[in-house]
Amino acid sequence: MKKVMMLLAIIGIVVLTACGSDDASGSDDTTSEGGDTYTIGATQIVEHPSLDAAYEGFQEALKDAGLEVEYDFQSAQNDQNNVKPISDGFVADSVDLIFANSTPSALGALQATSDIPILFTSVTDAVDAGLVPSMEEAGENITGVVDLHPDQIGATVEFISTYFEGAKIGMLYNAGEQNSVKQIETVKKAAEGTELEVVERTVANSSEVQQAANTLVGEVDIFYIITDNTVVSALESVIGVANDQDIPLIVGEPDSLAKGGFATFGIDYHTIGYRTGEMAAEILTGKKSPSDIPAEYPPEIQLFINKQGAEEQGVKWNADWDDTAQFIE
Repeated sequence: MKKVMMLLAIIGIVVLTACGSDDASGSDDTTSEGGDTYTIGATQIVEHPSLDAAYEGFQEALKDAGLEVEYDFQSAQNDQNNVKPISDGFVADSVDLIFANSTPSALGALQATSDIPILFTSVTDAVDAGLVPSMEEAGENITGVVDLHPDQIGATVEFISTYFEGAKIGMLYNAGEQNSVKQIETVKKAAEGTELEVVERTVANSSEVQQAANTLVGEVDIFYIITDNTVVSALESVIGVANDQDIPLIVGEPDSLAKGGFATFGIDYHTIGYRTGEMAAEILTGKKSPSDIPAEYPPEIQLFINKQGAEEQGVKWNADWDDTAQFIE
């Protein structure tokens, strides 16, 4: 009998030990509580250089903060129907945080969860989009960094008015992108009181961009392509029209400038992504909650000029730019 009791005791110890091992393993897998590895769902409306630079900046900030992070990156491939299902998947997987790169992505994430922290960037107007109550007050589970400096569009319109006086400005955008509608309205308002005229064309998808640009040839003196994801993802077609027809191409950010635009008053998307990553690090480590961190604007803007783009688009050089612009070759 003693042998039987001893055997049962040994079996009990083995079972308890096995259970303890399972519990420890489970604790290791609970990454946010363990502080070892965090899981972030990264959602982006489409892949293009500006959004990609913001995502790289976000990742770099978390790496610099010393955090181990596993990313689940998913692009909606510029299809709005894909946006919310991506975030629904992140919620089902119980990720620790969602990085939403663009307005549609942020809206999809906010519709999917009111519990998981959401950090957005590459959003033009977070207030009008309904992501945060104001730039001074974050949402309950959402905050981030917008991509439009308050002076950016005004400075661009002033630049066009000064150096292309009385120009007709051709603008292409997807009317389904709230970011774009807001920017077009801002351009029109900034042009009030000048001799500039805004001529619009809307597109529904990237395949329509080149044809829409061609319809503006002969009608406009200059192109101004804002940070519209649909148009920017097909920017090469606009650059081709601009170069062939000697139409100066103003763009909304430096990455589009590097692809062949002439000038921009831009921000650095890597910088706003990096700042968003810094916010995420504070949230993941429990130092702050999203509601503690108001949304932010980019720190500054700068005039950038692509000399090769200027030459290919027949731009008459102005000596003022030698002192005021940063150049890319």
